Amino acid sequence: MARSDKYTQKKSPFWLIILSLLFLCIAAAACIYYYARSQIVIEAPKENLGEKIIITLPTGKNIYTFENLIVEENGKLLYKGERSTLDLTGGVVVYENWE
Repeated sequence: MARSDKYTQKKSPFWLIILSLLFLCIAAAACIYYYARSQIVIEAPKENLGEKIIITLPTGKNIYTFENLIVEENGKLLYKGERSTLDLTGGVVVYENWE
């Protein structure tokens, strides 16, 4: 075999086919992964907080809250939020829609 024959012979495209199939499989897996990830949506359940109310304190300040967050215990009017409890005793509750 001469040197010129060595460089003019056609090589088999076996490795080229294998590499292109491998690339296509990886690209398809990435596309499926990102598509499936965008389809999953987790939504928190909506809470029913009741009607909107305004509480006017004896000091003249107003507190805007929802009806279900106000509790009356031992003759005291209390605001029970997610992380705090406030004493609103002496406040006047007005059912009014606020924005």
